[in-house]
Amino acid sequence: MTPRLQPAETTRPLCLATALALALALTSLLLAPSLLAQSGEERTYAGREIAGVMSFHGASWLERDSRIEEEDPAALLALLPLEPGDTAVDMGCGSGYHARRMASKVGPEGRVLCVDIQPEMLEIARRLAESEGIANIDYVLGAVDDPKLAPASVDLILLVDVYHEFARPEPMLAAMRRALRHDGVAALVEYRLEGESAAWIRPEHRMSIEQVKKEWLPAGFELRRLVTSLPSQHLFLFAPGEQEP
Repeated sequence: MTPRLQPAETTRPLCLATALALALALTSLLLAPSLLAQSGEERTYAGREIAGVMSFHGASWLERDSRIEEEDPAALLALLPLEPGDTAVDMGCGSGYHARRMASKVGPEGRVLCVDIQPEMLEIARRLAESEGIANIDYVLGAVDDPKLAPASVDLILLVDVYHEFARPEPMLAAMRRALRHDGVAALVEYRLEGESAAWIRPEHRMSIEQVKKEWLPAGFELRRLVTSLPSQHLFLFAPGEQEP
């Protein structure tokens, strides 16, 4: 069997986001709805501020047309080590924007699990998928400290601009590591804190390479590939380590 990930490598940037994409993104951001407060939860983790969770009222912002230029989801999909028949997870799926794309890549024999802590988001994701005739997506209501995934049950977990909102990162990292099969991959996508390519996003909704490593490596993950060629985000491809953290 060909391994999903080769030894660690870094893909260099091809280009920065265009000025037009940034302008469109800024306009969209100004129209974005308020965030859900995570009352009673610790607001910092590993030296960073934990961002608030976007309410389901903001689902339309997740489906904005400008996202194509801002993030290049087709390029992201091509980078994911998915094969027909795989089981993939869209963690913190929101409207299911990426779940619908992964559903096509894993094919009718594969499954995509939409996981979110807001039942309203799951219903929105369900309706959008059904409107496109997509039938290989399941919907899972998770908790802030538990994604409700069975051990060793999934091939890939995709997290797009959501990990920085986790109220309980440690138990979530542990649960995701358990859920991955032995050759599974966790694909983390976050807006860059470095540079200006994502400067229109508030700092607490961006992450640096250093910060990601600081949080994920001690949790028992190994960074196998870092992709910096997306317009405004980093893509980290992690594999579960051999030893428990």
